[in-house]
Parts: sequence; structure tokens; C-alpha cells
Amino acid sequence: MKETFRKIAFLASAFVLFFFVLFVINQTAQVVDLASRVSPLAGTVVLWLLVGLYAAVLVVTAVMFLRLPKPLIPPESEEAPEFPAYLKALRERLTVNPLLKGEDLSGREQVERALAVLSRGCDDIIQKSAATVFVSTAISQSGRLDALFVLTTQWRMVWQIAKVYYQRPTFRDLAYLYSNVAATVFMASELDDIDVSEQVQPVISSTLGAVSLSIPGMQALTSILVNSVLTGAANAFLTLRVGIIAKRYCGSLVMTERKSIRRSAAIEAAKLLGSIVRQGTGRVSKALWEASKDKAGGAVSGVAGFARGVKDSLFSKLGVTKIPE
Repeated sequence: MKETFRKIAFLASAFVLFFFVLFVINQTAQVVDLASRVSPLAGTVVLWLLVGLYAAVLVVTAVMFLRLPKPLIPPESEEAPEFPAYLKALRERLTVNPLLKGEDLSGREQVERALAVLSRGCDDIIQKSAATVFVSTAISQSGRLDALFVLTTQWRMVWQIAKVYYQRPTFRDLAYLYSNVAATVFMASELDDIDVSEQVQPVISSTLGAVSLSIPGMQALTSILVNSVLTGAANAFLTLRVGIIAKRYCGSLVMTERKSIRRSAAIEAAKLLGSIVRQGTGRVSKALWEASKDKAGGAVSGVAGFARGVKDSLFSKLGVTKIPE
């Protein structure tokens, strides 16, 4: 699956790059043609100036990329010969982290304690992102818009998690993190490594049971609310899982198997989903109830106005003078 994902990403990047090059060539040709109308020499000068500018941009970009520090990649095990060097580099990075100001990072246990502090800080980011996704997608009920919003929120959440651990993540840090998170999330093998429904179903059932009892006689509204809660819960669960996977990659001392990360992230996400669903359902049900009251009030007013119109029309046809109210 990882190889397939790389091929898809490569083809998509090549496709975008191809059209970008066509766009640059088209715009360059127009500028050169405009300068050539002044004089052929001006067109030639503008052409070579633009070519030189493009070459300079490519060279500077390549040099800046090559000079970027390599990402801190955890070794496969603590017995690996590169583990002490990795632990030392990680300690140096954590030392300049403002969130760990005053923390003792002299030993292995202190480093693990510092990573636990950063992990708790990321939990707040993950839960806030999942709660936002739950409410937004539950109310929106638009498939394409929801997919775009969920993807944007998850992308921003991973960026915020990287900032917690790396402060100023480099391009290589982000490339390593995003690629590993995507490969773990979309891993095709062992999709049923854990029965998530057993973890999520009690939360959803208890919440929807409370919802059905809170709005008696409003079957249509309850049905809409149930669908909204299911949509929001599914998207919130996916967001929780992505955030937990990103946190595991950022705060790991050794390389962990993707299947293990995926399984543990699914279990933890299912545990966190309960409070998000309960709080989000209250907000969504309140919004739907307010909207239904407005519509119901409008409908009642419309029926009353229609009845008064029928009454006045009937009185006029019968020649009966309306009695002042």
C-alpha cells in the first residue's frame, strides 16, 4: 500500500508540475511577445532575463532544500547502534522547546517525561479539532464540502502537532510526518485489525437513545438529528485517529510498526469519542430545535393568515359586514 501511495502521489505531482510548466511558458511567451512589439532586441533581452530568473529560482530552491537539516528518524530498536546519537539529538531539540522550559532533560527517563508533557498538550489540539469536525459536518450534511473541511482540518491539526514537538518544523520534518501519517491511515492491509464498532457502538447508542427521548413527537427532526450525529461521529473518529497517529510518530523513541500504531490509535480514538459525541450532540440538537421552532412558528403564522383571508373573503361574498375586533 505504501508503494501504491507513493506512485499515486508521484503521478499527481507530475500532473500538477506539467500544467504549471505550461502556464509559465504561456505567460513567458506573452510577455516576450509584448516586448517584441517595442523592438525585436527588447523581446530577446526580456526572454533571456526571464530564463535567467527561472534558473536562479531553481538553483536557490535546490540549495536551500539540500541545506535543510535531516529529520530525526527514530531507530528501529533501543539496541540499534544509532540509538544513543538519536537520543542525544532529541534531547538537544527538546532543550530549546519553550513548552519544556525548566524541565530536567539529563537522562532517558527525563526525556520520556518531557515527551509525555508534549503529548498532553497535543491531546487538547486533537480533541478541539475533532469537536470542530463533528459539529461542522453534522450541521453541513454536504458530502463534498464535508470532505474538504475534514481534510483541511486534519492537515492543520498535524501541522499544529508538529509545531508542539518541533517548534519550527522544516520541510523535511513535515514531509516525513505527513507521508508516514498518510501511509498509516490509508494502509490497505489488515483493515479489520480491530473491531472499532465494538468500541464506538455503545457511545453512539447511548447518545442516540437520549436524543430520541429528548424530543417526543418529533420523529422527522429526530431522524435528521440521528443522521447528523452519525455523520459527525464518523468524521470526528477519523480526525481523532489521524491526530493520535501524528502524535505517536512525533513522540516515539523507536520506530513502531504501522499496524501497531494504527491499532492503538483506533482504540484511543474510540475512548475519546464519547465525550465529543455527547457534547457535540447537545449543540447540534439545540441548533436543530431552534431552527424547527422558527419554521414551526412561521408555518403557524401562515396558516392563521390564510384562515383570516378565507374568512374575510367569505364575509364579503355573503354581504356580511366584518365585526371589528
